[in-house]
Amino acid sequence: MFPKNFLIGGGVSAPQVEGAYNINGKSLTVADLKYFEDVKNRKDITNLKITSSKKIDYALKNESDLYFPKREGIDFYHRYKEDIKLIADMGMNAFRFSISWSRIIPNIDDGKVCQKGIKFYKNIIKECKKFNLEPIVTISHFDLPYKIVQKYGGWKNKKVINLFTGYASVVLNEFKDFVKYWIPFNEINATIFTTFVSAGIIADKEDNLLESCYQALHNQFVANAKTIKIAKKINKDFQMGCMLAQATCYSLDCKPENVLYNLKEQEKKVYFYYDLMVKGEYPTYMLKYFIDNNIKIAFDESELELIKENKIDFIAFSYYMSGVNSLNKNLTSEANLFKLEKNPYLNESEWGWQIDSIGLRITLNDLWDRYKLPLFIAENGIGINDKLEKDLTIKDDRRINYLELHLKELKNAINDGVNVFGYITWTPIDVVSSASNEMSKRYGLIYVDQDDNGNGSKKRYKKNSYYWFQKYLKNHLQ
Repeated sequence: MFPKNFLIGGGVSAPQVEGAYNINGKSLTVADLKYFEDVKNRKDITNLKITSSKKIDYALKNESDLYFPKREGIDFYHRYKEDIKLIADMGMNAFRFSISWSRIIPNIDDGKVCQKGIKFYKNIIKECKKFNLEPIVTISHFDLPYKIVQKYGGWKNKKVINLFTGYASVVLNEFKDFVKYWIPFNEINATIFTTFVSAGIIADKEDNLLESCYQALHNQFVANAKTIKIAKKINKDFQMGCMLAQATCYSLDCKPENVLYNLKEQEKKVYFYYDLMVKGEYPTYMLKYFIDNNIKIAFDESELELIKENKIDFIAFSYYMSGVNSLNKNLTSEANLFKLEKNPYLNESEWGWQIDSIGLRITLNDLWDRYKLPLFIAENGIGINDKLEKDLTIKDDRRINYLELHLKELKNAINDGVNVFGYITWTPIDVVSSASNEMSKRYGLIYVDQDDNGNGSKKRYKKNSYYWFQKYLKNHLQ
């Protein structure tokens, strides 16, 4: 059995599920500009990222001829009641979702709040409460308003800090009586690796791309701290967390040079973010990295003081796989945002993501020992090209095996003494893939009848994993 009051549920994001991209005043986001590209080698498909102004111009000029999957999502905007009931009927007690800034303040910098947007999210929360689902809300999840890119050049502009915290203040106040757990930024370390969707930065417009990205990241750290400060004034009982794409990696071997290289890569890709938001200051190894790479970040003492005084309450992260690092840099394995080396002891998914359930236990022990803050697994799952059979069943035994092994290692970590209070599977229902825009890369326990080009009835069907998870929760939740 899991500990009493343990949260276990499913998570989705606004750009991947909602659709209704131009309904009730909502403005365009960076996610709305990503169009579907049919690439045969699916292991390379995660490299399809908008990085150039030319590609953005092409998207805007050819809107009528292209398919933009995240503009349609899975029509959660109109089907949220059906979907939330399906999730609750599985026996879950938590639901993680995100709020779209463009749906709340469509014009971004006029401060005018769209009440229809507020009502939509209040209705989602109402449905969660109806079925005793604890809402976990992400304030920004890869759908930065495109107007922020056009007018301000993305998060590298300090003016975006106050624009964001103004938006965050609205949702924190509106939902203060219904939501306890908040995550300001999804996978905040993605800012360095997926610059457009995470930071609104267009690569070919930057003279020093790395510097611009770290400036954008610094501004997000400031916004994160300011959001925490605002939140605690609204409700001191709010629990405010950070969220990272966890890139757990091993050294290829015990060669000291490879061990050291792996440590330095882990510092740069993972520990830096936790260190700053838990301890409230830039670690010395990162300041040295900035010097070595000619990165000059504009900040003042008041910003550093704000970060120092407004730390997170819990650590959240996504965990899908692990990877390997060495000086060989034979980068042939996908790992969410990262390309890493293959681990010869692991199997991989259809998309090249290496499956490592014990790595979850290692990660939980590592983070708990380092930071002594409550841990929350915000995403865990596997993408599979599921098929709807003629009898309307979906046989996804690989997903069942993946979840069973990871939940086993989660329980082992709890038995190790790790303080982890929740687990969210990504996702309870099929969504449009964040990186590749595919529907065929399915993570859900509920099948959505929709293909990569948006064709299909959009009817929902329970996969075999749905019934397995339902039975699992009956036996393991108090």
